[in-house]
Amino acid sequence: MKTIFTTSCFILILAGTVSAQENSHFTFDIGGGFTTPVGNTGRYLDNGWNIGAGAGWNFTPYVGALIQTNYNSLGINSSTLSNLGAPGGGVHVFSATLDPVIHLHPRGHFDPYIVGGGGLYHEYQNLTAPTVVGGGYGYGFGGFGYYPGEVILSSYSVNKPGANIGAGISLGTKWHAKFYAEARWNHVFGTYNGTRMDFVPATFGVRW
Repeated sequence: MKTIFTTSCFILILAGTVSAQENSHFTFDIGGGFTTPVGNTGRYLDNGWNIGAGAGWNFTPYVGALIQTNYNSLGINSSTLSNLGAPGGGVHVFSATLDPVIHLHPRGHFDPYIVGGGGLYHEYQNLTAPTVVGGGYGYGFGGFGYYPGEVILSSYSVNKPGANIGAGISLGTKWHAKFYAEARWNHVFGTYNGTRMDFVPATFGVRW
């Protein structure tokens, strides 16, 4: 009887542990990809790149929420640079947002989902010019050399609220990490001189 009781307790504990692992509510992701300026923003900026990471909580298999951080870097196009009289420049956007997620098929290998939310966007713009930088070299043997560099002619930064909405797909199993691909439209409510900024990052990564 003692053996049966001990075995039963072990089975119950094991089942509870497996169930807790299988129904873990915590989730996080990391990814990167390319960013496309859209709308009026596309008249002034070139395509760029993005990286990001997030963590959150799955309230049910179908509904969750993420706290997401993303960094997008885009170049200012040649015609705009010509009008500004600068050789180079770029726009860099860091965002921290709260994003609800709706999963359409969470228990399958193929899970389409809808995601969107809002938060704070920090935009940094700069105009640059190439330069030559002098410095020592030789690892203890002495010497001096010149290296290509970059000088900032002017810069501007601003914090503004923004929102995003998009969709994606997750590929994998319920119990392991999933690969995901998603695209989100991001809208920043007024940046330089009150103009709006719109861009779409396409991101590829891994989600647990």
